[in-house]
Amino acid sequence: MKLLAYLRSLADALFHRSRIQGEIEEEFRSHIQYRVDDLEQSGLTRAEAERRARIEFGGYQRSREECREAMGGHLIETVAQDVRIGVRMLRRSPGFTAVAVLTLALGIGGNTAIFSIVNGVLLNPLPFPQPDRLVALGESKPHFENGSISYPNFLDWQRGNHAFSSMAVSRGYGFSLTGRGDAEQVNAEFVSADFFPLLGVNPILGRTFTSAEEQAGAGPVAMISEGLWRRKFNAAPDVLSKNVTLDGRDFTIVGVVPAGFHLRLPSFRESDVYAPVRQWSNPLLMNRGAGLGFHGVGRLKPGVTVEQARADMDVVTRNLAATFPDTDRGIGASIAPLKEQMVGYVRPFLFVLLAAVGFVLLIACVNVASLLLARSATRRREFAVRTALGASRGRIIHQLLTESVLLGMAAGGIGLLMAIWGTRAGLKFLPAALPRANEIGLDFRVLAFTTVISLMVGVLFGLVPALRSLQSDPHTALKEGGRGASGGHHGALSTFVVAEMAIALVLLIGAGLMVRSLTRLWRVDPGFNPQGVLTFNVSMPPSMMKAPPDRIRAAFRELDEKLGSATGVTAVSQTWGAFPMGSDDEQLFWLDGYPKPANENDMNWAVDYMVEPDYLKVMETPLKRGRFFTAQDNAHSPLVAVVDEIFARQYFPDQDPIGKRIVLNNSGKALEIVGVVAHVKQWGLDLDDTNTVRAQLYLPCMQMPDDFIAMTPAGSGVVVRYEGSMAAAFDSIRRTSKRMSSEQVIFGDQAMGGVISDSMATRRFAMILLGAFAALALGLASVGIYGVIAYVVGQRTQEIGIRMALGAQQKDVLRLVLWQGTRLALLGVVIGLGVAMVLTRLMTQLLYGVSATDPATFVGLALMLTAIAVAACCIPARRAMRVDPVVALRHE
Repeated sequence: MKLLAYLRSLADALFHRSRIQGEIEEEFRSHIQYRVDDLEQSGLTRAEAERRARIEFGGYQRSREECREAMGGHLIETVAQDVRIGVRMLRRSPGFTAVAVLTLALGIGGNTAIFSIVNGVLLNPLPFPQPDRLVALGESKPHFENGSISYPNFLDWQRGNHAFSSMAVSRGYGFSLTGRGDAEQVNAEFVSADFFPLLGVNPILGRTFTSAEEQAGAGPVAMISEGLWRRKFNAAPDVLSKNVTLDGRDFTIVGVVPAGFHLRLPSFRESDVYAPVRQWSNPLLMNRGAGLGFHGVGRLKPGVTVEQARADMDVVTRNLAATFPDTDRGIGASIAPLKEQMVGYVRPFLFVLLAAVGFVLLIACVNVASLLLARSATRRREFAVRTALGASRGRIIHQLLTESVLLGMAAGGIGLLMAIWGTRAGLKFLPAALPRANEIGLDFRVLAFTTVISLMVGVLFGLVPALRSLQSDPHTALKEGGRGASGGHHGALSTFVVAEMAIALVLLIGAGLMVRSLTRLWRVDPGFNPQGVLTFNVSMPPSMMKAPPDRIRAAFRELDEKLGSATGVTAVSQTWGAFPMGSDDEQLFWLDGYPKPANENDMNWAVDYMVEPDYLKVMETPLKRGRFFTAQDNAHSPLVAVVDEIFARQYFPDQDPIGKRIVLNNSGKALEIVGVVAHVKQWGLDLDDTNTVRAQLYLPCMQMPDDFIAMTPAGSGVVVRYEGSMAAAFDSIRRTSKRMSSEQVIFGDQAMGGVISDSMATRRFAMILLGAFAALALGLASVGIYGVIAYVVGQRTQEIGIRMALGAQQKDVLRLVLWQGTRLALLGVVIGLGVAMVLTRLMTQLLYGVSATDPATFVGLALMLTAIAVAACCIPARRAMRVDPVVALRHE
C-alpha cells in the first residue's frame, strides 16, 4: 500500500506538477498574509508587518525547494532543468564548447574504433553454430607444434576418437578453369566430406559432399562459390545440372557456397572451388608419412572439453605409433580452440593499441578538465551569487557535472561517426593485417561501450573542476567580482599538465619502440635481394595435365626461354617446394654412408627449394662455395644438390660439404652436394632464427622424379628479375604466355618486396596506429601546456606589470614564464619515464632487435617532448614580455 501511495504521489508530481506548485505558492502567500494581518492588528504599520512576517517565515526560495523535494520526482525535474541550463551555458560559449567537444571526440572516436576492432576480432563468437565446440587440428611433430596431417592418419583419427562428433581436413590448391570465357586460375580447396556440415555452412543451392564422393574412384564433383556462380554462370538456378572444367576435367557442380562463408586460418583460404580430397591426383596422398599441407577442424561432442579431447587423441596417436612405427612414432595431435587459432596472434597487438588509445582519451580528458577549471574561475561570482540565494554546494556540483556530461555525450556522438569512418578507411588500407576483418562493425556492444565511456568521460573531467570551483569563499568571490583564480586552481592546472606530459611520453616511447623494431626488421638481410624481383604462378594448358614427364620438362624449358625474352626480364626460374616467406616444404634425409634411421621422425629435416639454374641470378643469393646448378643438371645426369651455410655447419661441421652425399627419404636416391649458398630467411625476418628447421636444400627442377613432374603443369611458381617498370615487364610476360597458348594462365603476381612487407603486416598495422595515437597525444599535450601557461600568464598580468614597473626586464619575464612551463614539463617527463619503464616491458614479445627499455628511445623522446613543451610555452611567454606596466597597473 505504501508503494502504491508513493507511485501515485510520484505520478502527481510528474504529471500535475504545475497545479501542485501553484497550490504550494498559494499556501505560502496565505500563511504570510495571515501573519501580516496579526502583526498589523498588534499596532505595526502595514509595511513593517510585511517585513517582520517575511523575516519570521525565513528563506522563501529555500522553502520552495524543500517542498519540491518532498513532492517526489524531484530528481527528474532537477536533471531536466540542469540539462536546459547546461545547454544554454554551452551555447553562450561556442568556442569553448567546440574545442572541448572536438578534443573529447578525438579520444572517444579512437577508443570506439579500436574497441570495435577488439569486439569484432576477439570478443564476438565465431559465426558458426556452437562455436565454442570448434577446434583446430594438426599433427605435433619433432620440429612443428602444429604440422600438417597425413590423410591416412586423418582417416584413422576419424575412426578411432571418442571426443569428436565430426572431423574434417582441407588443403589449398589451384585449378585452371577453362571452357567459360578466358582461361583463368581459380583458388580451390580439397576438403573432406564433413567439412561444411561440421561448420554448419549450408549451400545456397544444392548440397555438400557425401561420404561416397570422398572415396577413391568416385566421379569428380565440386562445389563453387557464390561469386564464381554469379560471375561464370550468371547466377543460373540450374547450375547444378552443369559441369565446370578444371585442369581439363569436367566436375559436376553439386552445390553453391554462400558468399557469407568466411574462415580465415593459416592453413585455409576462401576459394572459388571446393572438391573432395580424393579428387587430388597426388600419388603421395595415401602415404602416411606425407602431410601434404592438410590441416583439420573438429567439433567436440557436447560436454567434452579440449583437455579431454587431447587425452583421447593421445590414445589414438599412441595406437597409430605402435601400428606404424616407421611413420607415426613421435607424432601426436595438436588441438586448439578454433578461435584461438584464428585470432590468438593478434591479441597482444590489439591490447597494446587499446591501452594506447585509452591514454589518448586520458590526455583529452585532462585537456578539457583544464579548460573547465580555467572557465570555472571566471564563473566564481556566478557560483557565489547562487550560493547566497540558497543553492547548496551539491546542487551546483550537479549543475557543473551535467554540463560536462553534455560535453561528453556530444563528443561521444561525433566520436562515433569518426570511428565508423576511420575504421572503414583503416580496414580498406590494411585488410590483410587482421583476421575476421569482415566482422568488424557497429553493434550493440560497441554502442554501449561508446555510451559508457562518454558518460564516464563527462564525470571524470567534470568532477575535479566542479569540486575545485566550490572551495573558494563566496564572500571573497563576490568582492573580487570573479577576477583571478585561487592558488588551488593553479595547482590543479599544474597537476593536469604534469599528467599530460607523463602520459604522452609513455605513448611516444611505446610508438618509438615499435618504429625502431620495424626499422630493425627492414634492415635484416633476407638472404636475397627483393628489389627487381617478381613472383607469379603459371598453369599450363589442360592438354599438358596428362603429358609424359619428358614433354613437361621440355615445356618448362620452352616457357623459361620465352619468358626470358620478354621485355625487361633478365632472368627466370621455376620454383617448386618451399618459397621464402611464402610456403614451406621439407625433405627428410640421412647422410650417405650412415644407416637409414628407424623412422621418419628420426631423420634429418631440411627446407627444400626446387629451382632452375638462373635462380641465384634472379634472387641474387650469394654463392659461398662450389657451384650452382647448370643446364647439364638434368634428368639424365647424376643427382646433385646445393645446401645453405646452416645446412653445412649443422651436418658437416669442420668439413667441406662439397662432394658429400645425402640420401632423400622420398626417393631413396643419393645426391652429391656441389655448392653452398647463403642462408635465406624462410620463416620471416623476425621468426627465422627461432625455428627448429633452418637447414636449406636446393634441388634442380629437371632432376625431380617423374611422378612429381607430372603434377607441376597444374601450377608452377615462377620468379623473374626485371629491369625498368614491373608493370611493363609483367604485361610483356602475359603477352608472351598468351602467344604460347590462350589456355595457359598466369596468376598470383606479386613483387618480392610485397612478400616481405606482407610478412610484417600485423607489426606494421600496430606501428601505424600506435604512431598515430602517439602523434595525437603529443599534439593534445602541446596544446594543453600552451593553454595552461597562456591562462596563467593572463591571470598574472597585473603581477607582471608590477614586476616590470619595479625594474624587471623583458628577459626576466621570459625566463619566469618559460621556467614555469619547463618545470612542469620536466616533472611530467620524469614521471613518464618511470611509468614507461614498467609498461613497455609488457611489449617485449612485440619488439625485435630493441630492448623494452632502450635508452636511446627513452632519452631521445624525452628530450623531444621537453623541447616541444618549451616551444609551446614560448607564445604565452612572448605575450607576457609585451605587457605594458601602465596598462596593467591602470587595470588593477
